Amino acid sequence: MQIKSAEFVMSNSNVAKCPKSMLPEYAFIGRSNVGKSSLINMLTGRRNLAKTSGRPGKTQLINHFLINKNWHLVDLPGYGYARVSKSAKKTFQKFITQYFLHREQLINAFVLIDIRHEPQTIDLEFMQWLGENGIPFSIIFTKADKLKANAITRHIEDYKSVLLNTWEEIPNYFITSSSKTIGKEEVLNFIEDINANMSTT
Repeated sequence: MQIKSAEFVMSNSNVAKCPKSMLPEYAFIGRSNVGKSSLINMLTGRRNLAKTSGRPGKTQLINHFLINKNWHLVDLPGYGYARVSKSAKKTFQKFITQYFLHREQLINAFVLIDIRHEPQTIDLEFMQWLGENGIPFSIIFTKADKLKANAITRHIEDYKSVLLNTWEEIPNYFITSSSKTIGKEEVLNFIEDINANMSTT
């Protein structure tokens, strides 16, 4: 897939106020310092589409972007570490949960995980919640440029072994690096294939 257009549509904290169109949506979410904004900018080829910051937790709303006039990329607030108050975190959690449970247009969630670290409980619990609620998701391992190939393989195998304790099979996953543009084609082609299959059914 080639990204020919990427436009900001709206930001809000109320799932009922999200775009009314029935275009398919792909949501991106992860811990607050996982490199989500950089990944979105890399995928879309737009340097400042998603606001990057040295301060984790910058994204605090549901952000919709219209891609190629035919699908929405949704940038969600990160979970876990963020320099915000406990009450703000509860607010984020509430509208993130509402988005996943009630947004009919959601086709797939991409859960971003920093490949440099061993499996984190917060990531595993979030994926477990998605599975228990029947929400389709894929894993995007970020920051692959920070590790050598054998370390990447080892870390992914660690995740596989942990996930297979509770999952029958490993969720679909991608290895990416925003700075090296690794994984861009694979992620975009995955979205393109789903959209194409939807249009023929």
